[in-house]
Amino acid sequence: MARILRCLVLIASIVFLGPPSTPGFAQSVPELLTPKTPPTPQINGPKVYGVRPGHPFLYRIPCTGTRPMHFSVKNLPASLKVDELSGIISGNAPAEKGEFVVTIEAANSLGKAARTFKIVVGDKLGLTPQMGWNGWYTLYDHPTDSDIRKAADAMIASGMADYGYQFVDIDDAWARKPGSTDAEVGGQVRDEAGNILPNVRFPSMPSLTQYIHSLGLKAGIYSGPGPLTCAKFEASYRHEDADAHQFNKWGFDLLKYDMCSYRNLVKEGNLDDLQKPYKLMGSLLKELDRDIVLNMCQYGNGDVWKWGRQVGGTSWRTTGDLGLAVGDSLPGFYSVGLANAALDAYAGPGGWNDPDYILIGTVGDANNRTAPPKATSLTPEEQYSYMSMWSLMASPLLFSGDMAKLDDFTLNILCNSEVIDIDQDLLGKQGKILRKTSLELILAKPLEDGSIAVGLFNLGKAPRTISVDWKEIEKRGRMQVRDVWRQKDLGKFDDTFGTAVPAHGVVLVRVEPARRKL
Repeated sequence: MARILRCLVLIASIVFLGPPSTPGFAQSVPELLTPKTPPTPQINGPKVYGVRPGHPFLYRIPCTGTRPMHFSVKNLPASLKVDELSGIISGNAPAEKGEFVVTIEAANSLGKAARTFKIVVGDKLGLTPQMGWNGWYTLYDHPTDSDIRKAADAMIASGMADYGYQFVDIDDAWARKPGSTDAEVGGQVRDEAGNILPNVRFPSMPSLTQYIHSLGLKAGIYSGPGPLTCAKFEASYRHEDADAHQFNKWGFDLLKYDMCSYRNLVKEGNLDDLQKPYKLMGSLLKELDRDIVLNMCQYGNGDVWKWGRQVGGTSWRTTGDLGLAVGDSLPGFYSVGLANAALDAYAGPGGWNDPDYILIGTVGDANNRTAPPKATSLTPEEQYSYMSMWSLMASPLLFSGDMAKLDDFTLNILCNSEVIDIDQDLLGKQGKILRKTSLELILAKPLEDGSIAVGLFNLGKAPRTISVDWKEIEKRGRMQVRDVWRQKDLGKFDDTFGTAVPAHGVVLVRVEPARRKL
């Protein structure tokens, strides 16, 4: 019987996780390292939130535990209110700049939880990296209103929203396609006043954003500074002001602005040309009466990390599309992540290096966009490494897999509160590369409480022991080490910590001074 059960588990791993990512590399049985969520309340997500004075405010308190739950917020500004059952805080931000420290409380029949939360009213948005979902690598150029609503529903039903995921982003192909004879996407691209028109797959943008907002989530939309988007739909060239106001009127909270066809309008290597459209859109968004995060997508051209913040970007892509990255001995996300990891000096509250989306679970094929999505080819260890690397780099955590096909293993990767805490840490530091060889990588990220998150990555095809010396992380003495994925203390260590790391795997730990016994 035991042999039969082992066979069944192996078959299930192949069905859910697909073939190995590297030829000849053995696929392992997926182990769910993240402990089950306790039934008592646990408040998750960021501890800080930025909003501009007087602008609409919407925040769904991320909280796990058995529902129904009762929420309250102490010291909440008078212009805001909290729904006691849903935990959705809404209203308008205070009219004056300032910091408001509130206490969020959650209670159910099994217990209570409380957490401080800082609302910063000022000019800066994105005080922590955005978290959510983008439909590109699942829907490509055929998204519909129904797809987006279902993704929003799944964000709630799956529990992702209870860990801080909040953006539900439409990518390309929601507008109309110039010259197309397809009744679904063709037709007049703008009205007589120059306002951009959605195609028939999106009958009412205001209705869609209102639905997303009713769940306490945020809505994102897509355009670009060129005449056409990547999928050759209408973009914002010479209609920037009209489009910014239209996105505002429709109720969107994020704009992904993708350069694509704008490349044909600029001189290669001309920095002014690269900056101009983002500076324009950034200034237009800042003048609106609601907050719209500017997610710059221009693939790292002109060293965008050096100036993205100055032109109004809240995040900026640092590399090409991860879905097109080709791996050799390692999957493509490693090369993308390593390129991004070298840019730690340029990230911080209000501006984040973006190495593209988290492509795990069921995803489409960027090289064959008409093919149906299928299970990722990444091994379980590679998926843990992927999420660990992105969190240590303070990257936006934007999942782009199929929200309708979330399985337990994928949710175990996406929804570990301690891993997310590393990404969303109040200090806002991006992790640094401490060591990089052909066989191992060590990333270290300082955290607001004085501890250090350290990722020990095995880049080889066989298990190996990897160690980190306290001098490397600028610590000394006896330190407490905690396994973040397993949410388990490993003990106290002097001078160094070493552990076995599986092939293409990671051990993610949090290191802090050892606590003395009272």
